[in-house]
Amino acid sequence: RHLGDILLVTITGGGEVAKGKGRPLIPEELRAENLAALDCVDWVYVEPRPTAAELLEDVRPDVYVKGREYEFNADPRFAAERRAVEDHGGRVVFSSGDVVFSSSALIAALEHTADPFHERLTQLTRTPALSGPRLYERIAGFRGRRVLVVGETVVDTYVLCDRPEVAGEGPVMTLRPLEKRRYDGGAAVVARHVAALGGRPVLVTPLPEGPEGEAFRRRLAGVGVEVVGFSAGTTLPEKQRFLAGAQKLMKVDMVEPYVLDQGQQDAFVETVRAAAAAAGGGGASGCDGAIVADFGLGLFTPTLTARVCDALRPLVGVLAGDVSGRRSNLRAMRQLDLLCPSESELREAYRAHDEGLPAVAWRLLEETGARASIVTMGADGLISFERTPEHQRAAGSFPTRLKAEHVPALCPVAVDPMGCGDALLATATLSLASGASLLEAGFLGACAAAVQVQRLGNPPVTGADLRTTIARLHASHLALADTETIAHIGAERARRAS
Repeated sequence: RHLGDILLVTITGGGEVAKGKGRPLIPEELRAENLAALDCVDWVYVEPRPTAAELLEDVRPDVYVKGREYEFNADPRFAAERRAVEDHGGRVVFSSGDVVFSSSALIAALEHTADPFHERLTQLTRTPALSGPRLYERIAGFRGRRVLVVGETVVDTYVLCDRPEVAGEGPVMTLRPLEKRRYDGGAAVVARHVAALGGRPVLVTPLPEGPEGEAFRRRLAGVGVEVVGFSAGTTLPEKQRFLAGAQKLMKVDMVEPYVLDQGQQDAFVETVRAAAAAAGGGGASGCDGAIVADFGLGLFTPTLTARVCDALRPLVGVLAGDVSGRRSNLRAMRQLDLLCPSESELREAYRAHDEGLPAVAWRLLEETGARASIVTMGADGLISFERTPEHQRAAGSFPTRLKAEHVPALCPVAVDPMGCGDALLATATLSLASGASLLEAGFLGACAAAVQVQRLGNPPVTGADLRTTIARLHASHLALADTETIAHIGAERARRAS
């Protein structure tokens, strides 16, 4: 400003900023408004053309100030600007260069401060193993994979209610149901995920005799799931959730726990073994994968869990397991390729609420003999743990015994977290059965969970859903939004949720 009487500042219009998708980060109008607010600036001009040469011909400034990086620059565009100034008696001055305003550095800083996981996600998407084409190839490999799913079926009922009120006879909440939605839950939805992703699942599950069991068989056969029923109980367990909009207000577990005597346990193990052999077509390698899902409804005892895992181990390629609920038996799932507990389930299994997560994960792998584990952490994403090969370990050094990879949560807003673990388990198992690494399996599982968490209820995730999520992640970039845009996005999310 001290070089002249009037200071005119020009900025390059957004249409001429060729620095990649999502640039410029800050819109031209906002940049111009901020410059115009400075007392030292008289005029601001948004230059719509590639260079300022034509503007300089019109203005004919006495002094033209350019950044230090242009002092020894042979760019013909700057040469044209310089000629336009000097031909009319002006001079070009270069700034000191002491302060550099780098938009690239600004974007990097914003990505780190606005979302601490964004940098990690960027790192992951740049990993060759997690490139779009590689992941699409993995998803294509799901097709036709034979997977056995063993566990309890649950009916998940969503009761959508009108706005709650307080009853006249006392401080009691009153709910008026408007609509009921029923979803196949428990092991049934794990099998449905496998089918929707292109696999060929066989579900071994306790079923009641009579119309309810037959209706269940027909319903799942219609979506590509073969059901091998085991006679137990008089009705399917049901869990009712009462909602106002997308907000859950109350949950009612209408569950009569399973109680199997020794003879029934023996029969169940034989049913599982026969189903695995049949699913494998009688081949030596058996079926491609199997999933043992313990939902804590009494079907699995520690002994029965271990027996089922032992029966399946020689008959399947990839053996995975997961638990849900306080009565589940995580520590009895032995010699599996993958365990997928949540952090709270893992810590509860060992009563280890204060230890570091890697230490607890190591105890799980050591006790069960599992090859790897994916531990989910809700909004913090997941961490996959696998044993480091013996020859890569440093003697007596704990950190080298485990290799850990963190995958951030891939959805910033959760509509309904129910069923995310089931979607992750099915996808990760199919991934490993298709030859994927643990990192690939964890990332694809996180993509499935991100799809599931944005939906109300428990519908299955498809291969198309995964591909859409992968494309979104690889195309994502940091952008600046005004308050109106943010409000519109919030309103749209609320509308979809309701």
